[in-house]
Amino acid sequence: MSPRTARVLLVCFALTAAVDLLSLLAGFDPGHRIAKPLLMPLLAAHAGVRGAPRPLLAALLLGWCGDLALMSDADPAFLVGMASFAAGHVCYLVVFRRTARVRDARLVLAYATVLVALVVLLWPGLPAGLRVPVAAYSLLLTAMAYGATRLGPVAALGGALFMLSDTLIATGVADWPQLPKAAFWIMLTYIAAQFLLVRGVLDPLGARRVPVAAYGEMRSTTP
Repeated sequence: MSPRTARVLLVCFALTAAVDLLSLLAGFDPGHRIAKPLLMPLLAAHAGVRGAPRPLLAALLLGWCGDLALMSDADPAFLVGMASFAAGHVCYLVVFRRTARVRDARLVLAYATVLVALVVLLWPGLPAGLRVPVAAYSLLLTAMAYGATRLGPVAALGGALFMLSDTLIATGVADWPQLPKAAFWIMLTYIAAQFLLVRGVLDPLGARRVPVAAYGEMRSTTP
């Protein structure tokens, strides 16, 4: 498909995100319930048109499954949503392993410290049945966020925002005091995180493909 199709899909994603966020700010629940399920399919379609690797598309579609599950307040739905996002993080890790740069021991230590601090602080307030699942999920989330740093600043910011978004959810589950319009901040950081992770993966891939295309054009014009 053409670059124009990718741009149209990206604009649709941006407009849907705006509808979702404005609905949350206005307290218009029907707008949120209509817009939220469209976000990840639109972003996945945009990424697919741009030639995204399959694990990236899988991560986005698993995020979509998680979005749908978390639209319910039931405890089983929360666990299903968390499992879907956990599987999505595994897919992101597969992508990062294929494209990532060298490791940074200082960053490993920093992210490990954040992980331990979050789990220790949240543990007492979490329902007993969610403590171990949340701790296991936090480990995968932190590994994904660290892995994203190896692709560059755009993906790194995406990984950090994903951690922030899920931390806001976890503090709500643990009955911590919440920000005003907490759902807005959760969705804002989540939408930005997924978009930046997609950009962080696709832009380096595109940069690597350009010299090959340019070389082909040069050969076709060389006598």
